[in-house]
Amino acid sequence: MERRYFEQKKGRVEIIPMIDIMLFLLVFFIMITLQMIPDKGLSLQLPRSSQAQQLPRPHYTINIDKDGSVDVKGHHYDLDDLQKMLAGDGNPAKTQITIAADKGVPFQDFVHVMDRCQKAGVSDIGIAAKASG
Repeated sequence: MERRYFEQKKGRVEIIPMIDIMLFLLVFFIMITLQMIPDKGLSLQLPRSSQAQQLPRPHYTINIDKDGSVDVKGHHYDLDDLQKMLAGDGNPAKTQITIAADKGVPFQDFVHVMDRCQKAGVSDIGIAAKASG
């Protein structure tokens, strides 16, 4: 009787699909990270133009500190000035707002800021939170 030995084939790791997945994940995380970077623009005196147009969807991040002070792009506002600033910025219905409140801020202060945004005509309001875990 003749014995046959079966050759064992080693498994192969396909590297091309792994590279595709890693590049996809890299692009995904870069895009998410770029959206998380706050606006830190320079203070400039821009020239005037008769053909200048406003951006279609301005975006503001409103920060509320523990003491209840409201800060937008490095400027402190009281609630009345915040409402005037949002209402006077083009079309408030197309303005995007993200409210970032310190976890020690009383909920009533948060609600006051949200009310002022809605009174200014802003309807696209988001809440910033840190993922737990």
